[in-house]
Amino acid sequence: MQIYLARNNQQAGPYTLEQINQMLANQQVLLTDLAWHQGMTEWKPLGELTHGQLSYLPQGYSEPLQSQISSVSLSKQSIHSANSITATLAPINKRAIAKAIDLVLWLPAFSIPSFYMDNASKQKMIALQEQGINASTQADILALVPTDAWHIMLVYALILLIIQAFLLARSGQSLGKLATKIQIVDDENGTNVGLTRVFLLRSMVFIILNLLFMPFITILDFAFGFGEKRQTLHDRLAKTKVINQIKIKNKSE
Repeated sequence: MQIYLARNNQQAGPYTLEQINQMLANQQVLLTDLAWHQGMTEWKPLGELTHGQLSYLPQGYSEPLQSQISSVSLSKQSIHSANSITATLAPINKRAIAKAIDLVLWLPAFSIPSFYMDNASKQKMIALQEQGINASTQADILALVPTDAWHIMLVYALILLIIQAFLLARSGQSLGKLATKIQIVDDENGTNVGLTRVFLLRSMVFIILNLLFMPFITILDFAFGFGEKRQTLHDRLAKTKVINQIKIKNKSE
């Protein structure tokens, strides 16, 4: 049986059933990876085929005796010499670029009020900003923003958050990480991380902290990223790490 795998729109294979089961056992492939073989009408996640188990035995398929014998004696070294998946820690500069891209995506939200304000309101806002931002001027500036502008800003923010949450849950990649080809995985086993950890705990909590304690939290957060495992403070809190986007590599490459 010849089985093909795919991850992040990159296809690899074919693999034998023996190789698939060995790579599952050693977590070289994930249950979220897509798989296809003859007899299937569409690609499906490996976990759906294995029913959440780390071994796959298609219905009605019987492994040849020789394959069963060799699977017992096959060592990790021989697995790595066959087709494999490689993962390396993402460098800090790529993470910084990804973060910058994600932050830039929020800029349109702050430009929305200018489309709803008349010239007099704009001039008054500029004058208040020149006085310096304090509790009093901040309240006056916010009061100048029309209600319609707040509604559009809220819609924009919700759409952006939904897109980011969807991408993070699916592949561990925000729009910035997708652009820089890096992704978030579990610190221990390198698998995809659940939405609660990858979005709510890892992202939303630190967005709020950064708004409250900018720039102290931002500096402290990334200072942790220069450690051996390159885990920022929010990585450690969520028990995640950031790696270069995993590519499935064939032995012939």
